[in-house]
Formats: sequence, structure tokens, C-alpha cells
Amino acid sequence: MKIDFDGIQAFVMIAELGGFSKAAEQLHITQTALTRRIQKLESYLGLKLLDRTTRYVALTQVGRDFLPQAMGFVSEMTRAIEGLKDMSKRSLGSFTLACVPTMAAHILPELIRKYADICPHNRIRLLDARSYEVRSAVLNGKAELGISIQGEKNPELVEIPLFDDRLMFFCRDTHPFASRASVGWSDMSRADIIVVSNMTATRVVMDYQLAKRGIRLTGAYEVQHHATAISLVAAGVGCAILPASTLEEGDRLGVCRIPLIGPVVKRKVILSQRKNSTLSPAANAFFELLKSSHFEI
Repeated sequence: MKIDFDGIQAFVMIAELGGFSKAAEQLHITQTALTRRIQKLESYLGLKLLDRTTRYVALTQVGRDFLPQAMGFVSEMTRAIEGLKDMSKRSLGSFTLACVPTMAAHILPELIRKYADICPHNRIRLLDARSYEVRSAVLNGKAELGISIQGEKNPELVEIPLFDDRLMFFCRDTHPFASRASVGWSDMSRADIIVVSNMTATRVVMDYQLAKRGIRLTGAYEVQHHATAISLVAAGVGCAILPASTLEEGDRLGVCRIPLIGPVVKRKVILSQRKNSTLSPAANAFFELLKSSHFEI
């Protein structure tokens, strides 16, 4: 069923102002256009709402019965439209962001704090998931934006590079390597390495880059999550190779973060959205914040 909002609005305006000329002026249309709106509405309803002569305009009994409902409908629609306009103007609303867990360590909280300053009344629903799950959430419309690790290109996604996340060597401050300025991959044979699962983007990037240089690394321990690896390092179980974004220097007492060289391996963190999709005002405000942010890893 098609609702004739223009016709109902015209009817309400005529009833409130008592005539066609004032109603046409209020709606910024000609009296002829206003008459056509009423005729179209009455034709659609199959009922007469107004009795009109050259001297007066009066509501029919049907028109009088219909007026309260029509006024409520126009008022509700006007409020809804004004609300949407206000939402667009002030970037109000809520949105869903899918994100890899490593970003939640310190980068994402700082971004959300800045976003809260800009849009204090907005709400973010956060989906923390593996990189391929982040991409899937964006593709399936479960999230408007996704922060993940660059992988195989998908023609349905628009991807914007955010920063390069370098792999680092994490160890206890009592470890023999703790005082070094850098650690080489060849040194790994002398360390009890904790590696993340080969299902993670970090592991995929690391194995690919090392394989190109003929380096193969096997760990003494394998975990599913970066946070678990950091906890094991802090407990003195072993050392870990993780992205720099996992932990800022000094964030975990007794844990050191040392650059890995020979080669330097980086994973590219990207922002993605579904191609040809229009972001909500709330998501667009976060999108603009991300694009303008400078990331120090």
C-alpha cells in the first residue's frame, strides 16, 4: 500500500489554516498544485474529504473523522524526518565495528576515547574477531567498518591502509636478549618461542615472509590469542613473536619489546567497508577520525 504523505499533509494544512490559499503559501506550492494533491488523495481513498465552493471550504463528516489521525500521522512523520536530518547533521546514532583483538590493546581504546569526545551520545558495538572474520562481518553487513590485516583482495571491499604493524620480539626483562637494541631471526633457535596459531593473520604474514627468505620457525608453544602469549611471556614461560600493536613498551611490568631484524617483517593494518555502501552518520564520523589519525606503534 502506497501512503500519499503529500496529500495527507495538504489536507491537514487546509483544515488547520481554513483555506487553500494559506495552505498553499505555507507549503510553498501553487493552489493548483495543492488542489491536485487533494484530488489525488480523495481519488485514492474513494471518499470526499473536503466540500469546496468559490466562497468557502469545509470538511465533510469523513474528513472530520479522519483529521485527528491525519494530524498524528503528519506530526509523527515530521518528527521522524527532523530526527534523521539532525542525525546526519550531528553524526548521531550507533554503528558496529569489527576489529582484530590486537587493536583492542591500546590503539582502539584511544580512538574510541577521541570519538566519544566528538560524538558523546553515540554508541559503538564492537566485534573483536580474527582477520578473516572481520572481513566476513563487513561483507555480510554485520559491521559497517572493519579493522583487520591485509589479505587477499576482495572486489566487494574498499580497503584503506592505516599503518604497518611490525613484528617484535617479546621477552622478560631477565632474558639474555632483554638489553639488546634488536634481535635477529637467526637467534630464535636459542629461545623458547611462543607462537600464535597458523589460523591467525599474524602467523600467516610471518610464515610467508620468512619462507621467501628460506627461514623456518617452529615454536615450543602455540596459542590461539596474542593476549595469551603475552601472559606466558610475563610468567617467564618463554618468548613471543607478536605485532608491535599487541603491547606498548612499559605496559606490562617485566616484559620487554625488542625490534626483530634480518628481515624486518610487517603486517599491514587496514580499514575496510563494503563497496558501494553508504555509511551511517555515526560510522562516517569514526571513518573520518581513523583517516585523520596518526598511529605511533
